[in-house]
Amino acid sequence: MHINKHPSYENIIAIFTGTLFAAVGLFLLQQSHLLTGGTAGLALLVSHFVPISLGGLYFILNCPFYLMAWFQMGKRFALSSIFCGGLVSVMVDALPHFITIEILNPVFAAVFGGLLLGVGMLILFRHRTSLGGFNVLVLFLQHKFGISAGKIQLAIDSMILITSCLFISPKLLILSIVGVIMINMVLAINYKPERYTATIQPKK
Repeated sequence: MHINKHPSYENIIAIFTGTLFAAVGLFLLQQSHLLTGGTAGLALLVSHFVPISLGGLYFILNCPFYLMAWFQMGKRFALSSIFCGGLVSVMVDALPHFITIEILNPVFAAVFGGLLLGVGMLILFRHRTSLGGFNVLVLFLQHKFGISAGKIQLAIDSMILITSCLFISPKLLILSIVGVIMINMVLAINYKPERYTATIQPKK
C-alpha cells in the first residue's frame, strides 16, 4: 500500500484540531446528559456511577485498545493514539474551566456534538492516528478486510446504545442515537482510503 506522509507541522496542527473538536463534541453531549458510542459512550455512562472524571474514565477504558494498536498497527500509531486520547481526556476535563453553558438545547447538542466528534476522528484518521478505543479496531478491520469504518463503528455504537436504554430515558436515548448517526455519517461518507492515501498499514 502506498502511503504519503504529512509534514510534521501538518500532523501537529491536525492532532490539536482533531482532539479539540472531539473534546468539545464530547463536552456538549455530557452537558446534555446524552450518550454516544465507543469508549466515549461507555465513559459517559460509567461517569454517572463512579467518582472519576469523564476524561479519566475515557483514558482508562481506552488502555486495552492502545495495547492492541501497539501489536497490530505499529508503535508509531499506538504512541500517537495514546497521545491523542490523553489530550482529549485532559481537554474534556479542562473545558468546564473555560466554558459555561447556561442554555443548551439537547437536539443541538446531539447534532453538533456528534458532528464535532465525527470530524475530529476523521481528521485524526487522515493523519494516521486515532483516539484509541474502538477506533483502533475499526481501522484495523477496514484495512484488513475492506469493511467500511463507518459501518463497523455504527454496529458497535448501536450495541452500546441498546445496552444504555436500561439507564437513560427514551428521549435521551433517541437523541443519543441522533448523535451517533452524525458521527458515523461523517466517517462513512468521508473516510475512504482509496480517496486518501495517507492511511494506516496494519501489521501482517
